Amino acid sequence: MSRQDATDFLPADPVPAVGNDKDLEAGKAVTEHIENASYVEKGGNDRDIHYDAQEDATKPRTGLRKLLRRNPSMEFMREVAEANETELEPLEVKKLERKLFWLIVPALFIDYIFYYIDKTTLSYAALFDFKKDLGLKGSDYNNLSSIFYVGWVVWAIPGNLLLAKFPLAKYLAVNIFLWGIFLMVQAASQDYGDMVAFRFVSGMFEAVADPCFVAITGMWFTRRQQPTVIGYWYCGNGVGIALGGLFGYGIGHIKGSLVSWRYEFLIIGCLCAAWAIVMGILIPDAPHTARWLTRREAVVTMSRKRHDHHTVEKRQLKWDQVFETIKDIKIYLYFLLGFFANVPNGATSNFGTLVIKGFGFSTLNVTLLQIPYGTFIALMILAAIFVNHKTHHLNIRTLLMAGVTVLTVVGFALMAFTKGIAPRLIGYYLTGSSNAVFVLALSLVSGNVGGTTKKVLASAAIFLGVAVGNIVGPYSFLTSEAPVYRTGIIVCMASRAAEILVILALRACFVIPNKKRDKKFAEGDESYDPSVQVFVDLTDKQNGHFRYVGELLYALCLSEMAC
Repeated sequence: MSRQDATDFLPADPVPAVGNDKDLEAGKAVTEHIENASYVEKGGNDRDIHYDAQEDATKPRTGLRKLLRRNPSMEFMREVAEANETELEPLEVKKLERKLFWLIVPALFIDYIFYYIDKTTLSYAALFDFKKDLGLKGSDYNNLSSIFYVGWVVWAIPGNLLLAKFPLAKYLAVNIFLWGIFLMVQAASQDYGDMVAFRFVSGMFEAVADPCFVAITGMWFTRRQQPTVIGYWYCGNGVGIALGGLFGYGIGHIKGSLVSWRYEFLIIGCLCAAWAIVMGILIPDAPHTARWLTRREAVVTMSRKRHDHHTVEKRQLKWDQVFETIKDIKIYLYFLLGFFANVPNGATSNFGTLVIKGFGFSTLNVTLLQIPYGTFIALMILAAIFVNHKTHHLNIRTLLMAGVTVLTVVGFALMAFTKGIAPRLIGYYLTGSSNAVFVLALSLVSGNVGGTTKKVLASAAIFLGVAVGNIVGPYSFLTSEAPVYRTGIIVCMASRAAEILVILALRACFVIPNKKRDKKFAEGDESYDPSVQVFVDLTDKQNGHFRYVGELLYALCLSEMAC
């Protein structure tokens, strides 16, 4: 397979999504889930297929069992194994990847626009007499900012464990629909207590969003493509901020029977719920069940990931992977990465508009100033994924993350220690660089964790850190310091500096194991051959063939195999 065609993934003209329009696995192993069932079958061509099926082929899927994620059949896995022994046609792969791009990425991009607008509606509501109408006092607004992520924390682990049981895209669509419903419900709040309850429940349903986005990306795209793909849909963050500013400006001019901030919740919630229905129809749950792919396309989708140590996504919960996750230091570093990255996010997403208003701008002008801020974020994300794509062979992804994080430290320093409006506004915009860092961080998780259960829990760990950071962040912005909030800004600056240290620690955790495994393979131990793909559900530690993304020796090894 041509390395250039198979790994250089850039958007191209959309290819019509024409397939057989039916479930590729319908009628094949339509079974009920059991733990620790494995098959070792030999086909007519004397090929041994080792596949941990996790299904009992004797039990039909009936009742509520039909809602569970369907595992691939042995026949499908055999076809993937056969394809892995052949050279895929580069033009076929490129055509398929274009089709996958236009099928998956635009939908995730729109999802993320709603995801970010949903989270920032509170900050725009605060500009339109929201505090006065609900009688907020003291730290009430801080509590409303944080309670959203308390709900997130409560539901993070159970919600992500369910992610491993249900069809991925449908599970995400249901949660997005519920975001929209509870966003509209918030418009009916009459006092502080109502809003606390509604924000808590909204946070619960958003707890699975980012892990679902990352899991969908990891399922459909190769490890080299994942940073670029994540960057594209994460640009919805910046676009969401810009559109949020436009929505805020437009809604501020509505002269209706309701106050402006209630229209904010109603309109955005309605759009979000409507999009969830469309999204649930558009995005397939897995290659082997995709209605928009032919059987051959489904097989090639999997086979082109042969060097990713990636097998099909299956419905299972393995306790040995749970225990390994608890003992893996990288999981705690993922948590700290999410935490230190989002202490500032929790503060700026809820207090950013208030800080800008403190510079002396009018309410409506504050909403408009979010447009260049969102645009800058989107451009920084695109710049980061472009540089990462072009320097993939240089082993600098974590160094790139650390370098961009320095920009955010500089931004907060300008906000905290300068007096003029211009340098403080420039500093505020520079803090948006952090979104580019988090894009690359998500690709580290999606590409550096093996095992279905462990991958789900690793994603939960980083997003649990995200939630806790967002809970803590708003409390650093003291009401007594409004509208300057100097203490909060300094806390954000220190958190970004700590994030740099965590990034460098993660780099060491990737490089050292790769060198050890490469050494064992060089000494003749075939169990560490990085060119081998296994179809058993193993973690990155259990699978000696696994290599962590970003280590130079591994990149060179793959280059030699592709030549």
